[in-house]
Amino acid sequence: MPKTWNIKIDNYIQANANCIIATAHVDSFPIDLPLEPNIREPNRKSATYRQIFDSLTTEPGKFFSRHSGIVLSANKVKPVKNKTELELEVLEASEGGSDGIINGGHTVLAFEQAKNYKYDLSLARVKVTIHIGLTEESALDIALASNTTTPVDSRSKVNARGDYKFIKQYLAQLEKKEERKFRIAYYQNQSSAPRNAQCNVNHLLKLINCLDRNRYNPDGNKRTKHPTGTSIPSQITDAERERLTALLPLLSQALWIEQRLYEIIQEHISNPRRKGVNDLASIDIRKTTLLPDSKYSFGFGAPTDLALPIIASYRVFLDKDYKWILPFNEFAEDFLQHLWNNYFRKYLVSEKTAGNTVGTKISRNQEIWESLYISAQSYLNQHLMKMVNSSKEEEPKVTQGTKGRLQAGKK
Repeated sequence: MPKTWNIKIDNYIQANANCIIATAHVDSFPIDLPLEPNIREPNRKSATYRQIFDSLTTEPGKFFSRHSGIVLSANKVKPVKNKTELELEVLEASEGGSDGIINGGHTVLAFEQAKNYKYDLSLARVKVTIHIGLTEESALDIALASNTTTPVDSRSKVNARGDYKFIKQYLAQLEKKEERKFRIAYYQNQSSAPRNAQCNVNHLLKLINCLDRNRYNPDGNKRTKHPTGTSIPSQITDAERERLTALLPLLSQALWIEQRLYEIIQEHISNPRRKGVNDLASIDIRKTTLLPDSKYSFGFGAPTDLALPIIASYRVFLDKDYKWILPFNEFAEDFLQHLWNNYFRKYLVSEKTAGNTVGTKISRNQEIWESLYISAQSYLNQHLMKMVNSSKEEEPKVTQGTKGRLQAGKK
């Protein structure tokens, strides 16, 4: 059912058939209007919020002239109580609506906080622009154009355009199928997700990008031999969506590799050679790390891209259709232990000894990506040779057994 909110006003004008501009009272302004049309959640730690709050509480009578106003979207609007109030009918997202605060989330948050602190806001007024009956596309267009006071990250814009829908749908299916819960931040200041960088939707895209053996192939003539410093596009085109959709079935394996690497690191720093000493570069034992799967948290901080070179080496085991050449469950753990013991642990130790502790520089070092990739090729070749030799050893036994049965039959 649609919900209604009333806004107390001094006056209003009908700018056009689908737009009303009013002078609204701040002290009674509804603070629970939905934020669906907005492209990010308000952040009370931001400079924008602090400036609005200070302006409102220090000189409330001058707030109207100092503030650009709030932009709302409503399904219907009608004057009530002798035109001293506007009644807004708002459709929820589940009803197909895009109604609520298009621009002004920080402002409404400042209203709420000022009321909680018992500031006198009786003289404060704010300009309110109300668009009536907007489509989702129109509300989105206004939201993207309006949020320019402070920078809006590209992830929020991609999410606002609906470009992450295919990822959200896939994760919803994966949650149901594997009985797990993901904590993913799709936009700026998202309250339902942690701020940890590993829980950013862009991190998920980096994980599966690392397994794109067609785009990143050192054996080809392409310049992009390894996905070091992978940049996430500010707009997901149809071609990019098609590529990422083909890679999405590998997400579970990529998440598993990252999680197992972090478990191995946790074991390593929990049992150091010298008590209280961490010998791994880029690992901070004073912090914690959360992974996208809500089951996993670790007692150390790590750069977001730490696991990417490891995950990228696994693309050696994929064919051009992104299918595993060997069953993943049969080699994944052993191969990871091989990389850790023979390459990655030694690399992190050597970087720490050299005093290089900047995580992003370490994870983007071309040499480690190349070393891990070559090691993966060698590991795969050894396994394929074992399989060939094993089949050759079994072949004479089968022939001999058949010959024996034929001779027995002749008798």
